[in-house]
Amino acid sequence: MTRDERDALYWRKNIRMVLALLVLWAIPPFALSIFGVELLDRFRLGGFPLGFWFAQQGSIVLFVVLILVYALYMDRLDRAFRGEGEEES
Repeated sequence: MTRDERDALYWRKNIRMVLALLVLWAIPPFALSIFGVELLDRFRLGGFPLGFWFAQQGSIVLFVVLILVYALYMDRLDRAFRGEGEEES
C-alpha cells in the first residue's frame, strides 16, 4: 500500500468515526428531549423533569463521553497507521 493510499484510508476511517459520533450526539437530545419529553417528564432527576435534564445536561455529558471515545479511537488508529509506515521524524 502506498503512502497516499494509507493516508486516504486513515482519513476515511477518521471521517467515518467523526460522522458516527456526531449522529450519536445528535439523536439523544432530539429524540429524548423533544420527541420524548412527555414520557421523560414523568420522572424527576435532581428535582427537575428528566426531559429538561436531557435537554440541558444530558447532551453535554454525552458530548464529553464521545470526546473520550474519539480520543481513544484516534490513539489506536494513529498507532496502527504509524506501525505500518515510516516512523515520525
